[in-house]
Amino acid sequence: MNPRTGVTGVLLAGGRAERMGGRDKGLLPLAGEPLIAHGVRRLRPQVAELLISANRNHDVYRTHGCRVIGDDPSLRFRGPLAGVLAALRAAETPYVLTAPCDSPWLPADYAQRMLAALEREQTTISVAYGEGCWQPVFALLPVTLRDDLAAWLAVGEGGVGRWLRRHRPARAEFADRPMLFRNVNTPEELALLEAAWR
Repeated sequence: MNPRTGVTGVLLAGGRAERMGGRDKGLLPLAGEPLIAHGVRRLRPQVAELLISANRNHDVYRTHGCRVIGDDPSLRFRGPLAGVLAALRAAETPYVLTAPCDSPWLPADYAQRMLAALEREQTTISVAYGEGCWQPVFALLPVTLRDDLAAWLAVGEGGVGRWLRRHRPARAEFADRPMLFRNVNTPEELALLEAAWR
């Protein structure tokens, strides 16, 4: 499968960002432009379509040239899985590739490596592995899992990693890309990211 035709990407920007004082994380500046802009620039060339999952500031996000989707109202701010479910429902391709909006160092072969892991291990999904652990918000998923995920959330379950483990994911190795998993949860982490960027 070619990710340029069979995979929809989604940048997850729908959280409350409470540790950032409630500021919309995807719109925080890094190197003179919003975090979301870095993700769009890196992921859009790799996939058939790129979505932005957001629960605020849809008009601002649309200026980045992507279709913007929101969580189901009953699941709003339930965490990344709500955004993943929205993407699985909106995608017009067989697979969805996820990444958080605050990890701006997505490599140019991100989609290809995730797909290669899935094909190598002949599994349903693949999940990135780096810095000694699974990185569950970096996942490649078939849209056929949307009902399974909806049922998981409907009974009050959460936890991206716990849901993914039920499907025995292939491990997509990114030991050579440690910066990929440097994200932003606090103002201090944003300052460190800015310094590393320079």
